[in-house]
Amino acid sequence: MHKRRLKWIVPISIAAAILFTLLAIFLYQNSYDMTEQSVSVPTTDGVLRGILTMPGHTEHPVGLIVFVHGDGPIDASYDGFYRPVWERFARMGYASLSLDKRGIGGSAGSWLQQSMDDRANDTVTAIRWARTLPSIDPKRIGLWGASQAGWVIPKVVAKEPSLAFSILVSPAINWIRQGRYNTRQEMLQSGASEQEIRHVEQQDQLVLQLLKRHASYADYLRIAHPVDPISAERWTFIVRNYRSDASQELRNFHHPVHLILGTEDINVDVKETEQFYRHSIPNSLLSVTVLPGVDHSMVPSRLVHSSWQMMLTAIFFPRQVNSPAYLNDLEQFLSTIPR
Repeated sequence: MHKRRLKWIVPISIAAAILFTLLAIFLYQNSYDMTEQSVSVPTTDGVLRGILTMPGHTEHPVGLIVFVHGDGPIDASYDGFYRPVWERFARMGYASLSLDKRGIGGSAGSWLQQSMDDRANDTVTAIRWARTLPSIDPKRIGLWGASQAGWVIPKVVAKEPSLAFSILVSPAINWIRQGRYNTRQEMLQSGASEQEIRHVEQQDQLVLQLLKRHASYADYLRIAHPVDPISAERWTFIVRNYRSDASQELRNFHHPVHLILGTEDINVDVKETEQFYRHSIPNSLLSVTVLPGVDHSMVPSRLVHSSWQMMLTAIFFPRQVNSPAYLNDLEQFLSTIPR
């Protein structure tokens, strides 16, 4: 009986030790050196709710970085993926302010009902609210934005010329060209033939013609693929925003701008983006980093192409989801900003 009991105790003890180790790793890796507080920002279109992250060991007031999200239903923390970035900013003595998109979390309204101008106005409201906080230095407020934020941030800086800097990650220039590029790159990656790609591009041209005629959603459904049509809400969002183009508004920048691109980005033509930024923003204000082996979201290729590696990394090593080179680059840029 004693031997039989011992036979089970050993593997149970080993399993318990493994579980304890995994739990310890999870808790350690998901603890961040900063403090978070829930905030509510009043606007004329209802309250925006979000998170204000403060450095843990810095004298107040501190600088602030306001986050401008990319496309999609994004909450304040981007399901936790922003936290490693917030921690790096906190290490450099900066607070971070990020809000739930409208209709997400506790924020009023619907992000699918917004134009890029609407999103810019919400960001401006958040900046002006933050300036009233005694913990924030109103002269050291900057922006961080990804992807679709490339159409929002230039509008914001036109309204708030006293901002200290902007960080743009994987921004596009033109909505229509970005869509064409993304479609082709995704199909190439999936192994589609040139004939198949051309067929989809022709369908997209039909959709574009509908958009230019301000066609209804019912008109769209008549030509849409029956298996996976976009929703009525998404159609409305596209109608409002498909003419977005940042090429002229990039001239609104009169403060330091840091552009970060990834060589494996299939969403945005990074060569076009870099060309437009270099053409429109003076060299004295613009710095550019092109990171090899990372995608649109600054995720290393080895994780992009392995769902199980991505899942385990997100759970146990969330700071490794983004390329360490990207996080280091953010720190390096902030070190150039006067305090």
